[in-house]
Amino acid sequence: MVRPKKNRIVTTHPEVSYFKPRGIPLRDLDEVVLTVDEREALRLADLEDYSHAEAGERMAVSRATFGRILQNARKTVADALIHGKAIRVEGGVYTLHKARVFLCLGCERAFEQSGPEGRPESCPRCAHKEITPYREPLP
Repeated sequence: MVRPKKNRIVTTHPEVSYFKPRGIPLRDLDEVVLTVDEREALRLADLEDYSHAEAGERMAVSRATFGRILQNARKTVADALIHGKAIRVEGGVYTLHKARVFLCLGCERAFEQSGPEGRPESCPRCAHKEITPYREPLP
């Protein structure tokens, strides 16, 4: 029997959940599905520049599992871009956790923290101790 997938932590629901190539009618398109947790993996690794270990920790999965999620996400997006398919963002095994954003006064980078209330002890990137709240989480 297959082991059930563990819920992955996602900080926001996608505001946009459908992408299609310009100039091709929807009825003529094939589509691929990018799950919400795969979208989160792309965001953490490619947009926020987290290492696989850091991103896996944020999503509450192992580094290896994060790598597999990211690999599937990149393959799905590449398939859509190369073959002119639409991308639908939906589904996946995830739990929504709002993150609070803090600013490190040492390296001046913003970072998110989900989970229990309170201020982090240090910056996850440079370990600087001076941290200030930056903004509230997105709804």
